[in-house]
Amino acid sequence: MNDEIRKIFIDYGFDLSNEQTKQFDNYFETLSQWNKKMNLTAIESSRQVYLKHFLDSLMLGRVFDMKSIKLLDVGSGAGFPGIPLKILYPSIELTIVDALKKRITFLEHLCGVLNLDVHLIHGRIEEHAYKAHYDIVTGRAVSSLNILLELCVPFVKKDGYFVAYKSSKYAIEVEDASHAVHTLGVEYRSHFDYEIDHDFRTLLIFNKPLDTPNKYPRRFKKIKSQPL
Repeated sequence: MNDEIRKIFIDYGFDLSNEQTKQFDNYFETLSQWNKKMNLTAIESSRQVYLKHFLDSLMLGRVFDMKSIKLLDVGSGAGFPGIPLKILYPSIELTIVDALKKRITFLEHLCGVLNLDVHLIHGRIEEHAYKAHYDIVTGRAVSSLNILLELCVPFVKKDGYFVAYKSSKYAIEVEDASHAVHTLGVEYRSHFDYEIDHDFRTLLIFNKPLDTPNKYPRRFKKIKSQPL
């Protein structure tokens, strides 16, 4: 991590220790090596990876006190946002679920390199056993919001939060997801807008005051063909 990137992290409120800086550097090197043999990210330049993956992932820490929370990262891919958050907040109890075995294989190797204790699960999130278990569930996937809500909200504990990482064009998605919000027992609480390297982003924050009906989430084929 060069001085310019480190200063940008500090400007956003993330003053990394030398050990954390080293972990992010090792993360980038490992990601770059594995990306040559499997498609983990379309973003390859070091600046873009540090800012649009690592820094973007950390923005959850601008909204919540991240100490000692149970965090579930759904469809994490190359580890975003869960792994950067675990680097910055080691006390997080992090679980990552991903349906693609090769991505879990990468994350197993990565966690070994970074010396991180992360619960990694290969499987579909709809089959995950721990409903209503996590303080915060995150989704940084490209799926539409109403689909993400059904996949993630059932695993948020009562009074916990679901947070979707989205682009600035989120208003229509929020409107279209109103039925899903009502059905799943959550409330759209707020949004946190930010800009990284001229890219406008937001965190959509949903609180869960009610229990989610036990029949959710449905099978993914059903969710996709008949979204809430």
